[in-house]
Amino acid sequence: MKKSVLAFVLALVFVSPSFSQVIQTKEASKTNLPAVNIKTLDGQTINTSEIQNDGKPIIISFWAMWCVNCLKELNAIQEVYPEWQKETGVKLIAISIDDAKSVDKVKPFVNGKNWDFEIYLDENKDFYRALNINQIPHTFLINGNREIVWQHVTYTEGSEEDLFKLVKKIIAGEEITE
Repeated sequence: MKKSVLAFVLALVFVSPSFSQVIQTKEASKTNLPAVNIKTLDGQTINTSEIQNDGKPIIISFWAMWCVNCLKELNAIQEVYPEWQKETGVKLIAISIDDAKSVDKVKPFVNGKNWDFEIYLDENKDFYRALNINQIPHTFLINGNREIVWQHVTYTEGSEEDLFKLVKKIIAGEEITE
């Protein structure tokens, strides 16, 4: 009996995206961004402690060129990003976790996409590990105090709309309780 209950709970955690999202949201409550070195597309090192948006929300999305759902998410956000920025001032930062073998292909790939957001490289996955990520796409919502207030794993069509609703809640001064 104990084994079947344990199997059921594990199935919920690992199979149900909404259940794992709730767990992650609770864990993410008011956690500060870690300070880790990452690189720009031009190879310059910056520290994540430098990530700022004048007190406005920041979306951080971890992705890789080989991740189909990552690309779907970033392309979907790109379509609405100018309006999001105009309405809320939100900043999107996309962090590529492509490794040393493919990192040289990221800049031409991104240039071909014409994405309007900031792109950084985490080829050694230091930032990825500091945030305890184990799957991509993994999206974080950061409030104006640089605190992680929400996170989500994977992408389904339309989930960018839910993300924007949360951004507007932050702008309105509301707590994220989802």
